[in-house]
Amino acid sequence: MTLRVLIFALLLAPVGWSQDWPQLLGPSRNGTYTGPFNPQAKFTQIWKKSIGEGFSPPAVAGSRVIVFHRKGANEIIESLDAATGASQWTFAYPTAYRDDFGFSDGPRAVPLIDGDFVYTYGADATLTCVELRTGKKVWSLDSKKEFGVRKEYFGAAISPMIDGDKLMMNIGGANGAGIIALNKTTGKTIWKVLNTEAGYASPTMATINGEKHALFFTREGIVDIDPANGRIRFQLRWRARSATTVNAATPIVSGNQVFVSASYGTGAVLLTINGDTAKEVWSGDESLSNHYATSVLKSGYLYGYHGRQDIETQEFRCIDWKTGKVKWSIKGFGAGSVTLAGDHLLLLKEDGNLVVMPATPDAAPNPIKTLKISASPIRSFPALANGRLLIRTLSNELIALQTTQ
Repeated sequence: MTLRVLIFALLLAPVGWSQDWPQLLGPSRNGTYTGPFNPQAKFTQIWKKSIGEGFSPPAVAGSRVIVFHRKGANEIIESLDAATGASQWTFAYPTAYRDDFGFSDGPRAVPLIDGDFVYTYGADATLTCVELRTGKKVWSLDSKKEFGVRKEYFGAAISPMIDGDKLMMNIGGANGAGIIALNKTTGKTIWKVLNTEAGYASPTMATINGEKHALFFTREGIVDIDPANGRIRFQLRWRARSATTVNAATPIVSGNQVFVSASYGTGAVLLTINGDTAKEVWSGDESLSNHYATSVLKSGYLYGYHGRQDIETQEFRCIDWKTGKVKWSIKGFGAGSVTLAGDHLLLLKEDGNLVVMPATPDAAPNPIKTLKISASPIRSFPALANGRLLIRTLSNELIALQTTQ
């Protein structure tokens, strides 16, 4: 084999699909897949598996898909073979959670895979750490007993975040345990701060001007914390007046700026962070009002869902990051989630359709393709890892699609 042929063969090898999806919104918690993606690729279903109830999306590391679901009176952490869907191990523990509004009693939060361990947060606020390879329990914590966590409207839904040896969450505990950091190996408390209630937005990490910032979008608003010691850098109240407000979209960071958005007449705000201070660049409810789904950022433009999922017909929009100006809007698009893959958007709609379209600010793009994935509604975020798209439906199915280049 000549050197040229060898190089060509390596370029075509499956190793090109090497990006995992180990947590909420992918490796960088920004909804972005950096592996190769061909928008003309064919999506082929390679397996479909019946699972328990819940909204929790899957997480992926290598050949393992971690699913978090509920069957009967147990929440279950399960490892599946990514190629076949075959079960590799399960870890179950009892739960008494009941949804007050008739939605699913299953878990909401995305599992977090960190090295050799898996971390989950159940609907009834139980934190659990198990071994990735075996499913053996390392530690667990009932945060209701430990921190006085109260039952939220829709159950505990925040996905953990890890930085170094710390696992951090806006857990909404009492007595100064609104936001906590635990030792990820032992589950022991490292620091706790504030009395803020938990929202539904998971936190994100950023390095700004050489300093680490842990950014939380709580029920009350934005909190910026030094993860090393729990010191609060700044807080900004950003919530609706209604008691039923939902802050659910994860903050988005670019350079020294952070974007957050909520519905219920709250709207979006872009802040510039300088040390322990934040200055508003722009704000308003006219640009991009995210109800549940986190938007994505591409080349200075945000792409996301505008309007409430429950009582309005949502629009899908592109806005200018710097100004908040709406570049284009597709009315009546409906609710869903958005993932960025290269120069393209993968829109997994609540009606069961997958739409692929270019990420361009110039004009509202036409879809390259629209695929019917399921007759059942879809509300969970997908996982895009190693050339496979994994989708959880409300009919309690996990569907694996292989992209063919």
